[in-house]
Amino acid sequence: MAQLLKLYNENPNERVIRMIVATLQKGGLIVFPTDTVYSLGCDLHNPKALKKLALLKGVKIEKADFSFVTNSLSHLSEYVRSIDTPTYKLLKRCLPGPFTFIMNGVSKLPKPFTNKKTVGIRIPDNSIVQALIEELGNPMAVTSLKDDDEIIKYTTDPEIIYENWQKHVDIIIDAGYGGNKPSTVVDITDSEPIILRKGKGDLSLL
Repeated sequence: MAQLLKLYNENPNERVIRMIVATLQKGGLIVFPTDTVYSLGCDLHNPKALKKLALLKGVKIEKADFSFVTNSLSHLSEYVRSIDTPTYKLLKRCLPGPFTFIMNGVSKLPKPFTNKKTVGIRIPDNSIVQALIEELGNPMAVTSLKDDDEIIKYTTDPEIIYENWQKHVDIIIDAGYGGNKPSTVVDITDSEPIILRKGKGDLSLL
């Protein structure tokens, strides 16, 4: 049964952050807020956790399109190929923010993503996420917490999220009502950015 932990985006409690990160490092799954919708996540470098996350989403781990969520552009060199100046300026304009950028991955991504050619990179504008990544020391693998309901695609109420997910994850962070609009997904694997999904975010920045 999951723990429901209250955190405030304005000033996340450091003790609670450390407790959540300890769970991530042991292979736990968490539900956490972002600057868009609530998401499911785990430690990117924990293969056991990644397999659990894929199983929960009903996909094979080799084909899972998890985003890599980090708190700084400085982490990117470990996961994406060298970035030219125009691309770096684009990322600096948009991040932190509600964008997911599809980028060319390095030849040796962490297992089990070794054979993937591209990765989705997120740096949410959210203090809780920033604090989690800072304490963890590396990115999380993340997927949106999407509902089966065709009308309400994203649950915004943490109490309802807890009812639906308490048996599937280890920790659910209650940071108040979340958003119901996902990130804008932008493919920057080629010279011109291509919008794959219009979501939250100022498209003029692109």
